[in-house]
Amino acid sequence: MNRHSTYKKAIFLLAFSSVFAVGCQNNASENQAQETDTPGATSGSKKYLSEPLVTDNYTADPSAHVFDGRIYIYPSHDIDAGVAEKDDGSHFDMRDYHVYSMDSVGGAVTDHGKVLDIKDISWAGRQLWAPDAAHKNGKYYLYFPVKDKQDVFRIGVATSNSPAGPFKPEPQPIANSYSIDPAVFTDTDGTSYMYLGGIWGGQLQRWSTGTYQAEDKYPADDQPALMPKVARMSADMLSFDGPLKDVQLLDENGKPLLTGDNERRFFEAAWVHTYNGKYYFSYSTGDTHNIAYATGDSPLGPFTYKGVILNPVEGWTNHHSIVEHNGKWYLFYHDTQRSGKTHLRNIKVTELQHNPDGSIQTITAQSEEA
Repeated sequence: MNRHSTYKKAIFLLAFSSVFAVGCQNNASENQAQETDTPGATSGSKKYLSEPLVTDNYTADPSAHVFDGRIYIYPSHDIDAGVAEKDDGSHFDMRDYHVYSMDSVGGAVTDHGKVLDIKDISWAGRQLWAPDAAHKNGKYYLYFPVKDKQDVFRIGVATSNSPAGPFKPEPQPIANSYSIDPAVFTDTDGTSYMYLGGIWGGQLQRWSTGTYQAEDKYPADDQPALMPKVARMSADMLSFDGPLKDVQLLDENGKPLLTGDNERRFFEAAWVHTYNGKYYFSYSTGDTHNIAYATGDSPLGPFTYKGVILNPVEGWTNHHSIVEHNGKWYLFYHDTQRSGKTHLRNIKVTELQHNPDGSIQTITAQSEEA
């Protein structure tokens, strides 16, 4: 079976099973988020664990961080650009970023407005995809993937003196960067790492030789899957301190996950957090729609697959982040509750639980009404 057939089937089914959009409320700069430990609301025949955090914009790919005790969320800003759905993700044609924040989960969500526009990035061509943020040296850094004028994804960086922006982009992308979904993790020793990569529309499969190839090339199903990449960040957080290397994702026998293992292999959306001395590498499996995780003893890996954090949600994509605040852990994610359209998403949050043995309890964020 062609590796894109699952995607096309999912899009076809989604078109006929869409939930009509919940009315967009004309909110001001603050949107009241519902408590996540109360019973989920319903929409049509579905019951949702959590409600959208933002209802006056379409938002996705929430990267959450705690800065000075406040939760800041750096999501994609979805728009309906009138682009036909394609396997390469051309219909995700985002053009700017907003930053959101809240004092606590369940509290009012503040929209800090547009903090970066594609028009201000001199080298950018199209498609501002999922960003991430970091804080170091008294500055805040916004990392973003965008296609350059040759239609190749690169990773850019913009800086600000405030976590709420606005952010000023550097004049060039990070040297030797490519693909999508940057995620920056800073360890207890102060060393920062960037994880990145995404297959299919994320173009990771075009870099297998070390240089960009216009044609997609995937390993055979019985061969090790394409792995996400990692690099140490330089002290100024504006470049890589060394080359990008593979993040090894292994099965229970210590063997690399295989290309044909769609339920477990990496697709996109890397994230790293630590818990009780262990490093947790979580990610999306893409066409099987899981948020999965693996654990290891080093931020550079290897990581051994452990299970699923989040079961599939409404919509084709999923992209998450994990953060601790006030002694609790939270999973930020998105679905398409408001629109029923795969490219018009809404960010959400729910509590995440680690078991005593360090494993993570699997979350089911929606169910069918009886």
